Amino acid sequence: MPTTLEPETEMGRVTTQAKIENLWDLYDLSKGRITPDQVRFIEVEDALVDTGCTAMGLPKRYVEQLGLTFVREQPTIAATGLTPAKIFGTVLVTIQGRDCKVDVTELSDDCDVIIGQIPLEYMDFIVDPRGRKLIGNPAHNGQQVFEMI
Repeated sequence: MPTTLEPETEMGRVTTQAKIENLWDLYDLSKGRITPDQVRFIEVEDALVDTGCTAMGLPKRYVEQLGLTFVREQPTIAATGLTPAKIFGTVLVTIQGRDCKVDVTELSDDCDVIIGQIPLEYMDFIVDPRGRKLIGNPAHNGQQVFEMI
């Protein structure tokens, strides 16, 4: 009996590229109050896709860089148990040309950017664990579809 998985069945860490923009800056841009170069954003090459996580998480340094506004504290279940987390809002996250508006949970700076289940559902992505990538939902022929039923 083999002690390791065959290469075609190995599953592992799934990461994705993501652009994350301060939504309020985008609003101010649309009203002519700021110029495009004033919109705060980050581009991440290796955001961790975590379907076990509900929300989107950003390390504190990115929350500060984006100038996000504190919204509230929220009880959060983490590896250390139930703990309060700081929620900041709101960003526009774009992955593979699809976008989602979402508040973010502040993480410690030693954490990855985390893309959780809510943004994945909204953008209609599923995880291909063998390919170690995000794909459009095959139930919708790979297209972004909102389910209203």
